[in-house]
Amino acid sequence: MNPDDLEDDLLPEYEFDFSKAVRGKFYKEYTQSSNIVVLDPDIAAAFQNAEAVNSALRSMLAFAKQTERLTHFKCSTN
Repeated sequence: MNPDDLEDDLLPEYEFDFSKAVRGKFYKEYTQSSNIVVLDPDIAAAFQNAEAVNSALRSMLAFAKQTERLTHFKCSTN
């Protein structure tokens, strides 16, 4: 198929001028606001869905908060 034979079926409002585009213009903001976490396959296999992962993590955070006083102690220096 010859590219010259193709009919331009894009509507005029979809004709973009990319000559003034800036590559990665919003990259920094995107990476700072993104909260995607990729689980290793063995970890992902242990959970049925995102809700199960969130529930497990919330439980771990609550447990860590409850036991924090047990792990923080003052060291005396002589």
